[in-house]
Amino acid sequence: MKIQNPFNNLDQGLEKLNSASKKAFNLLNRDNRVKSVLILAVGVAAASFTTKTIMEKVSVKSSSITWIGKKVTGKHMGTIDLKEGHFEMDGENITGGEFVIDMTSITCTDLEGDSKGQLEGHLKSDDFFGVENFPTAKLVITKAVKDGNSYTVTGDLTIKETTEPVTFELEKAGDNFTTTLTIDRSKYNVRYGSGSFFDNLGDKTIYDDFTLDINLSI
Repeated sequence: MKIQNPFNNLDQGLEKLNSASKKAFNLLNRDNRVKSVLILAVGVAAASFTTKTIMEKVSVKSSSITWIGKKVTGKHMGTIDLKEGHFEMDGENITGGEFVIDMTSITCTDLEGDSKGQLEGHLKSDDFFGVENFPTAKLVITKAVKDGNSYTVTGDLTIKETTEPVTFELEKAGDNFTTTLTIDRSKYNVRYGSGSFFDNLGDKTIYDDFTLDINLSI
């Protein structure tokens, strides 16, 4: 009479359990690999759409701002200093920027002696830019559209705590940016001698628009 080994059923059960465990483990590994690949793909896709904005500081010493103001009988010109400034760049695209102008540095370059001092003092007085109370002006870039080496720039210009939108063309050549910005001073409560607000000024009329020739180096 043949006696059946009582452990055979147990061994068979363990083998089946072991086989099932291996299959489950393999399935789990496969799922994990699929998930890893998906996560990596999503990460690469996200990285391809992620922009890296770099702040490009402007060299104050290498930059310059020249102003020109006109009146019925002629014009005057001079310089004003940039206090600080930077562009926000994504590659060759301008995404933002901020520039602070030192209004206390207004200088006239076409006059000498007492006439020079008198004009500079008048421009700094409350008749014009009131630099004692408003020592700085600020330009903040809100948008810039690139076309070759040119940018159509939109921003907010603040003078004497009055902010107005401005749009201008900016040219780039290497590390230099240049533009001519035309400003209507009357919009910033600078109305002395303005024919838009005062009558019978005659040849003492000072035109509202003045220009800034700006050269910025980074």
